[in-house]
Amino acid sequence: MEINITDGAQTIITVKGRLDTVSSPAFEKAVAPVMDGDMKGIVIDCTGLDYISSSGLRIFLSLRKAAAAKDGVLMIRNMNNTIKEIFDMTGFTGLFVFES
Repeated sequence: MEINITDGAQTIITVKGRLDTVSSPAFEKAVAPVMDGDMKGIVIDCTGLDYISSSGLRIFLSLRKAAAAKDGVLMIRNMNNTIKEIFDMTGFTGLFVFES
């Protein structure tokens, strides 16, 4: 898995590869400063995300809750159909804002 975080008007988190039980601790550690910071807008760019497990979904949810607690918004961008199906099956689709 590859993670890139870019700060600007929005914090953009780009994730590539598989976000699963093995890689989720590294992802969680990488995004911890984002959750602890003064973010207002977070974008997770899923262009290269091939797979997400329940561990990854949990971190996405944690990011969403952290953003909401600071009156911010978390947006998910460029999700492929496989990842979208996982969000649909788990009921997570209604919890997030999506951008194509």
